Amino acid sequence: MSDHIRPEGVSDALVEATGTLSEAYEYLIRARGHVYSAHQLIGRVDILAGEAADQLEAAGAVEQAERLRREVVGRNVLTGRWTFQMVEEFDATYYRVFEDAERRVRDELLGGKRHVYESEMKDDRRTDGEQGHERRPGDAPGA
Repeated sequence: MSDHIRPEGVSDALVEATGTLSEAYEYLIRARGHVYSAHQLIGRVDILAGEAADQLEAAGAVEQAERLRREVVGRNVLTGRWTFQMVEEFDATYYRVFEDAERRVRDELLGGKRHVYESEMKDDRRTDGEQGHERRPGDAPGA
């Protein structure tokens, strides 16, 4: 399987540079997950604050319930934005731009191959012939 094999003529420096860019992209994917987590968590906060306002009102604390609804429930998280807008803006202005740039570099320099740097690191670190150190899935006993 040649999906992770360095294309002919590609230097060590280019493999390392594209590996660094790939690592940056992986961190971006993780960061995006945190943005979506914040979106969901803050949405839940708003729902619970609304429920608390209803409970306060039912318990006779009408003034506090009204103030909570006025000041907190439905409030923007960023100026003019709820978290769904934050997520959409993040995706449009940063995530997709970075994703496209990373893919373009990989396509232009590595023929679109992913994880070439990691594949070569694996080759350097594994013990040839040792079970559990197979180069590729098809190399494993019984594969």
